[in-house]
Order: sequence, then structure tokens, then C-alpha cells
Amino acid sequence: MELMHLFLDLVLPPAAIIGLFVTFPLVAFLNVMYWLLTLVRREDLRNKVVLITGASSGIGEHLAYQYAQRGARLVLSARREEKLNHVAERARSMGAVDTYVVVCDVAKEENCKRLIEQTIGHYGQLNHLVLNAGVANLFLLEDAKSTEGFPIVMDTVFWGAVYPAFYALPYLRASRGRIVVVASVASWLHYPRQTFYNAAKAALVQFFDTLRSETRGIGITIAMPGFIESEMTQGKFISETGDASLKPKARDEQVGPTPVLSTKACAEAIVSGAERKKHYIVVPVWYLSFLPYRLWMPEVMEWAWKVFVLPSRHSAPPSKKILDKDPMIKKTFYTPNMLKAE
Repeated sequence: MELMHLFLDLVLPPAAIIGLFVTFPLVAFLNVMYWLLTLVRREDLRNKVVLITGASSGIGEHLAYQYAQRGARLVLSARREEKLNHVAERARSMGAVDTYVVVCDVAKEENCKRLIEQTIGHYGQLNHLVLNAGVANLFLLEDAKSTEGFPIVMDTVFWGAVYPAFYALPYLRASRGRIVVVASVASWLHYPRQTFYNAAKAALVQFFDTLRSETRGIGITIAMPGFIESEMTQGKFISETGDASLKPKARDEQVGPTPVLSTKACAEAIVSGAERKKHYIVVPVWYLSFLPYRLWMPEVMEWAWKVFVLPSRHSAPPSKKILDKDPMIKKTFYTPNMLKAE
């Protein structure tokens, strides 16, 4: 048996590389043809029922506006009812046929079951399930004061997507609908201080990739945004003590001199990709530049994190020093709403 594995170790890697070069031109050609086709043939979202979790702010809020402009009927879900009502009112003014607000904590299974039941009870169908709810941690594991805050991110990001998807599957199959998963480039670009967030997003991608291969009649689009204007990039993180509060200075250390894309542009790219039935959406696209390093030179990425992002014992990391050096530099990389958060 060991000889068989040795044979496969020697033969399969070069064979796979040769196969990649042989099949790539054909696959690339087919992808270009499919892309051209989707420019003229997109899903008509008028009167479609779209359920969005985490819809009270950030990406989820602007996803609601994008679907509203396309004439969808919306179910908006989050924990903050007042903010949800504001989003619902604005969505109606932007073209939503109807809006329905459901207060829900997606980290709790019974809430997710009720969310799907109320959606079907109100509209009788479900066409798009948009799984966007999320929260991120911002601390080094060794700095954690206790394990109390550890499950929060996984419960919200991972289980908060799995539970609604599980209960929605029969209705999505009946409508030949689509699941839109808002994951993150953090699923493969492991940014420091976000151990649980990175792990939760990676689990999310693996789960829905597998689900895509298991199911028929249900489309799955996985979006992987980078740094996007949101409450997280304004400084709202789970801290080492387990609380979630707005801390712009901590945000500076985390985001660093990285351009932050507007929430509107991100949401527009996600909904446009879902209309075109894309499997994956990376936004902004330039984040794909890091993928070869992640696959073939992970040591380079680890060195970059330790040199530029992590602080030394006696000083802040270079990423924060660059932002502190000149206010004009911060304005170059941050959006106006992020600066207001200070």
C-alpha cells in the first residue's frame, strides 16, 4: 500500500499540472462565452422574494437597496428592529415591491427556523436566500482574557448561515432559487488578530462549496469581499474581553493602509454576480493577486504579516504608523463614513 502512495506522490502532481495546462484554454474559452451570455441574459428579480440576514447595516443594508432597485420583495432580518425599519422604508422608496421585517438572532437555531417559516407564511415562496450576518474578532489568541468570546464569531458567521440554509432548502428547491453567501477573502487570506473570523469564513466557503455539489436545482453564489466600508471597518469588533464596541484606533491597526471599498459598490457587485449565476465573486478583484502567494509561497505572507501588521514589543505596527503619519494618508484609504466614526 505504501508503494502505491509513493507511486501516486510521484506521478499525480506532474500529471495534474500537465492536465491543467491542457484543459485551461478550453475552460477559459467556455467561461468567456458564458460571461458574454450573462451580459444579455440575467435573472429577472422583479417580484422575487429575497431574504437577507444582517440587513440592518453595512453590506446587508446595501444588498437590500440593490435588490429593491430590481423590484424584488424583501424580507429583512437582523437583531436591531429600529434600524431594520429604516432600511425597509428606504428600500420601498427605491423600488422594492414590498418589505417585511423579521427580528432574528441567526446564532440561535429556533430563531432561524422561525425566520424561514414567517417568510413562507408572508410571501408563500422564497427565491434568494442572502446569508450576510457576521461579526469579527480583533485580538491575538494569547491576549484573550477568557474563552467566553470564542464561540460568538463562529455561531454568528457559520451557524448563522447554516441554520437558515437548512430550513430554506425545500422552498429554494421548489422555486429553483439561489443561496447568496457573503463570505470573505479572509477565508484564504488569513489576516492576523482574526483567528475565529478567518476560520468561520473558511468553514462557510467549504460548507457551501460542498452543498453545491450535493444539491440540484439550487444555485449557490459565494461572495468574497475584502475590506469593505461597514461597522467592522469602522472599528466594531469582538475584543479580547468578549465585548463588541466601536474602537476606531483598533480599526486603524487592523485595516492599516489598505483601500476600503464602498458598501454600495460591493453590494452592487454581489447582486450583479448573483443575477448572472456566478459561483464566486471576489470584490475588489485585486485581492486575487494574493492567492498565488497563499497557495505556493505562504511563507512570504506570514513574513509580511509579522513585519507590517503585527506590533513589536515596544512600538505599533508599521501599518498603523503609516496612517498616523499624515491625516491625508488616512483620507486616501478610508471612506468618509469611516472617518466620521472617530
